[in-house]
Amino acid sequence: MPDLSDTHDLESFAIALADELFGNWHSEYHLHEQYPDQFAITDGVWDMNMVSGALAEYVLEHDAVLTRDNGTRLYVIGRPRRYEEYLVAAMAPHGFEPEAFHGVREPVGIAVEDDPVLAASDAVLDLLPRYDKAVAQVQRNGAHPAPRAPAPAEQVVMTWFGDGLLTAKSTSQEAAKALHENGFTWDPGKHAFVLSSDDTAHQARCVRKAGAQLATHGIGVVMRHPQKQPALETKAASPARAQANPATHSR
Repeated sequence: MPDLSDTHDLESFAIALADELFGNWHSEYHLHEQYPDQFAITDGVWDMNMVSGALAEYVLEHDAVLTRDNGTRLYVIGRPRRYEEYLVAAMAPHGFEPEAFHGVREPVGIAVEDDPVLAASDAVLDLLPRYDKAVAQVQRNGAHPAPRAPAPAEQVVMTWFGDGLLTAKSTSQEAAKALHENGFTWDPGKHAFVLSSDDTAHQARCVRKAGAQLATHGIGVVMRHPQKQPALETKAASPARAQANPATHSR
């Protein structure tokens, strides 16, 4: 997992972005002393594309969460390797059972320039409308839950590691065929199918297609999140930058 020093002035950018967004937003900035410290926040990021790929691949020194008075939350980090850009993603709404998110496409995050005015415009015109549409679908699912389907007799376990590596383990010929037809290749050394790519959007599409094909055979998919990685991959934050409590800014 790459361990790059993040020189983005994230705290100032997040505050300025909160000020530019319509409505009443406040920014909460977090410094992470160790790699696992980021998991409590990143677990709620509603993305299966560029932002989730960055979270899987890089150790974060810091991040920020913007919260509106209606409960809408945005997650903000510096874009790795690009000092002049930031990544902004929606965070999943609270208070819903996991089944309510079934079939709802994630409102994938966006890359924005280091300009709070332009970044706010991109969020308002692109990200937030898709977030509102996804939340509306979650609310409908929550109000009218579908009957619970029986648990699949077989499951494929997928694990998304850093460095663009996704592995999948199967126990049947049908599952192996579905994985192979959707871009996975067998790796004897890992005793698993692997999907390696620098394009996280391509990986997400392959996973969705494989999942849909597996479902037609009654085979479930279990995703293991990046936080399941060994705790050896930790990084201490600079003592000069560490702080005990998050900084909060309100409009």
